[in-house]
Amino acid sequence: MPPHVSADHPAAQPPARGSVDALISQARRLKGDMDAVRQDAAQGDATDPEGRWQRALYDLARHQLDDLDAHLAQLRDGPRPAPPAGPPAAAATAPRESLLSRVGSAEWNLLTDEAVWSEELYRILGRDPATPPLTLDELPCLVLEEDRSKLTAMVTDCLVDARPIDGEFRILRPTGPPRTVHMMGEPVLDSDGATASMWAVLRDVSELRRNQRAVRESHDSMQARRQAQTEHRPAVEPRETVLPPHRVPLRLPHEGPSALDVAARCLPAATASLIGGDWYDALELPDGDTLLSVGDLTGHGPAVTSNTAMLLGALRGMAMAGTRPARLLTLLNQLLDATVRPVLGSAVCCRYRPRTRTLVWAQAGHPAPLLFRNGTGRRLRAPNGVLLGAAPRAAYEHAEEPLREGDLILLHTDALAPADRLLALAPLLDGARTAEECVEAAVQECGEAERTDDACVLVARVTR
Repeated sequence: MPPHVSADHPAAQPPARGSVDALISQARRLKGDMDAVRQDAAQGDATDPEGRWQRALYDLARHQLDDLDAHLAQLRDGPRPAPPAGPPAAAATAPRESLLSRVGSAEWNLLTDEAVWSEELYRILGRDPATPPLTLDELPCLVLEEDRSKLTAMVTDCLVDARPIDGEFRILRPTGPPRTVHMMGEPVLDSDGATASMWAVLRDVSELRRNQRAVRESHDSMQARRQAQTEHRPAVEPRETVLPPHRVPLRLPHEGPSALDVAARCLPAATASLIGGDWYDALELPDGDTLLSVGDLTGHGPAVTSNTAMLLGALRGMAMAGTRPARLLTLLNQLLDATVRPVLGSAVCCRYRPRTRTLVWAQAGHPAPLLFRNGTGRRLRAPNGVLLGAAPRAAYEHAEEPLREGDLILLHTDALAPADRLLALAPLLDGARTAEECVEAAVQECGEAERTDDACVLVARVTR
């Protein structure tokens, strides 16, 4: 094996600050010292078994220090993309063990077909020391079937082409799961340049590889989470900037003979990347009426939430100008049909008139409002209306519903729960004191399970 050159690995000066930097400095100084010793050892007799053993141990220790240096640097610099797999490294050991006790050795004589194993190698391979060592032809019987070709190729390259061995394979022991073994070796040539024998050092690196996999998996998981968060923010921010504060109860209108206590919530999908076009709105209008609306655009991602923000802006503008619910949905339908990338959507739009306690509403392919009164609930009968964006010339109808003090109106998107399940909450909602408590009850009963899409719920209670 070619020797390391110490000039390629100069010793680093201790940094001025940081305990981790100090450890890195020490590790690099030790690597420089080891490279110098390894270079001196390379000057010895290449055929001396003890010299070969020492050089192999130096290389194994150098691999370990390389890993230690990289891990300390990652600890100092924080998470970074995992480096590509490099040469196998030696595993850490308990302080009471020496470096020699963690490595087994073997030599196979090709002329006599004899094999010599160290005691440590028997322990690594799970073999009884009283049994004869396995020959090169017998060694594959310990190896997992899918790794046998790898071992055969390494041995063949060493014996035929005089190439050094440096690779890993998995072995089956009498008990326990498969183990990963790192093997390094060289051919021993006779005076004619032919391969006379082969020596190797073998090491159990199973725990090291498990730790490396755990680090990679943790790193990949963290990177995936960060990526999801990065993609999540551009999708959710446009919607968050236009929705009313979902945890702040509203009293609409602020003045007048009859008011609504309003609260709402937008519930995210279980998967952060699935940011949909669900929305709700509650707005006091210039004439004292109150606009209540809930809707959902098809699709997910930034483009859909951008369309949601556009739709909400148009809805508010037209409502402020006095447009009634049915006409408002007609115009929204035309707007979605005219967008560069047409989308479909559903919506329910309500206009509450406090002077008469009347709810005027229209819907576009959306679940009808639910009316709760005196501990019971029912679904309002829906006027005609197709999905927004489905038909350019679609016309929408409106319906009127007289309300009483204490009545509760619940608007929702279909991803929250089926209407029958929400209606079953009537006794629970009847005992709630505020609209916010009603929203909390609906979320706890129907909104905590993992959903494949966003969901919205809006509750309005007639207070007087």
